[in-house]
Amino acid sequence: MAEAASTGTTLFSPEPQRVVLRPFFPAENGTADSQENRIDHILDRVLALAPADLGRELDHVLQSLNSRHRDVEILLGRRFDAIAGPHLRGQSIGRSQRLLCGAYFTEEYSFEAAALFNPSVTPHPDQSGLAAGETRLLFSLRAIGEGHISSIVFRTGVTGADGLIRVDPPSRWAVSPAIELSRRPRSRIAGSVHLSYSGCDDPSEVVIFPVTYQQRHGVEDLRLVRFVEDDGHVLYIGTYTAFSGETVRQELLRTSDFVDFDLDPLEGPLSATKGMALFPRRIDGQYAMLGRHDHENIWLLKSDTLTSWSSGEIVLTPQWPWEFVQVGACGPPIEIEEGWLCITHGVGSIRTYCLGACLLDKQNPAKLLARSVEPLLRPSPQQRDGYVPNVLYSCGALVAGRNLLLPYGVADSQVAFTALPLAEVLSTLR
Repeated sequence: MAEAASTGTTLFSPEPQRVVLRPFFPAENGTADSQENRIDHILDRVLALAPADLGRELDHVLQSLNSRHRDVEILLGRRFDAIAGPHLRGQSIGRSQRLLCGAYFTEEYSFEAAALFNPSVTPHPDQSGLAAGETRLLFSLRAIGEGHISSIVFRTGVTGADGLIRVDPPSRWAVSPAIELSRRPRSRIAGSVHLSYSGCDDPSEVVIFPVTYQQRHGVEDLRLVRFVEDDGHVLYIGTYTAFSGETVRQELLRTSDFVDFDLDPLEGPLSATKGMALFPRRIDGQYAMLGRHDHENIWLLKSDTLTSWSSGEIVLTPQWPWEFVQVGACGPPIEIEEGWLCITHGVGSIRTYCLGACLLDKQNPAKLLARSVEPLLRPSPQQRDGYVPNVLYSCGALVAGRNLLLPYGVADSQVAFTALPLAEVLSTLR
């Protein structure tokens, strides 16, 4: 339908100066004393400092961090409690010692130093104070920092009847969460996490970085959706990929306020790979997902629970040259008058990722009504180069009025955006 350069404008670019305080764990390379480890040695050195030296070093730490982070002392105290405290075996220490000990197990992390891409978009929870025809938007994005580690971040903006987007500048602050690890009741899989960003008043302050072993090499590609239960209760839910460095698995994020988040691993044979996307409501009493567990086709999955997926059927297979390698769902299906509109990606020759669409029946989403013959967007000479060439990718779009608002990642580097009349998109499907 169009090349990205003819329609796309840059929406978000990485900002390396944005940093968050996150846990730092010194590597254990072996010690001469088998009864102690490196944490013990670091604590011994800090606690042996003379009062003047201790005060001088703590002043340096606080002056360095207070202009870049909020609630620094709370966070350093939290790090002490989580890491250092158990090693002191009940030893009583003072406030300055506690904070400085916590600082030695904390690091600044530039979470989007390398790239910012693969967006999804939903209506913002707060729609107050807008002019007629405007919608406040909430974007999730994949940010890549040091070590090619992926995190999930958020941005906001407003769109009007013209389909254009005005993005808000991100907050100067990025907040590290209080982390509570747990095992989900009745689950055989470890890795459930509760994250609390108490005090955040802007979603752009939230940085969801890896906190479990399964996530240690990245949390990637959140496909966020505003989910409405049958009783009208609204929850923001998203699937994302947890990458350990060796294996991937799908996990689920849930929040109602973008302050407290629950993260849970998904179970079942159909949740074993990337690319799952949740429908925004139940269908015939069940939750429904699009998935790609066979790495090639788009499947419709159904389940009585959000966290276990074991049954499904294929609804879309590669058919055209631009998708001969694989097809996948780019984000949650969008409910429109004509059916369920799904933005798809296709992988063709030279590992080129293009964006297309398909339309599924509203009552029976297993029924394919129409699909793209040619891509809606394909990489152009102006938008093919970056960290991963020849890739356009999205994790979610939105229909506002009768416009399709489609943010997408360019070459795994930055985010561009296009607005397409919905009638024009539907006219290309066969």
